[in-house]
Amino acid sequence: MKKTLLTFVSILVFNLITNAQVTEQAQDSVGLAAVVAEQQAQALELKEQKRMEKEVKNAEKAQKKAEKAQKKAEKEVKKREKLMDDIKSKRKSIAKDEKKLMKMREKMQLDKFKGKLSPNDVTKMNKKIDNLRSGLVKDIEKLRKLERKQ
Repeated sequence: MKKTLLTFVSILVFNLITNAQVTEQAQDSVGLAAVVAEQQAQALELKEQKRMEKEVKNAEKAQKKAEKAQKKAEKEVKKREKLMDDIKSKRKSIAKDEKKLMKMREKMQLDKFKGKLSPNDVTKMNKKIDNLRSGLVKDIEKLRKLERKQ
């Protein structure tokens, strides 16, 4: 009887120990499932966060492109305005030089007619007129170049 009682008690203890382990495993598997679910939720949240960051970066990129295009357009407008101002300025300069050239020629002819100019003075005046005329020709060429750019 001692042997049976001892075997029975040992079987009972063995069953209690294994049942305790099974319930711990069941609790562990429930806890493990919760941890896995939490990790999956964090992974999804991380993916969503990365997607949002990517969208923000793409939006910023598009905004920068738009700003760059706008700056380029503004720069082009300024360039055209500057070109128009340069053309206007060059035309004004040419008109001024032509008037100056005409006045010098008239003055030389008038002084020559009155007999106030020596041959030396005539050559000096002719040199001034030639220099002015060559500057005028250069200005006209510059004006043509500017008008071609327009």
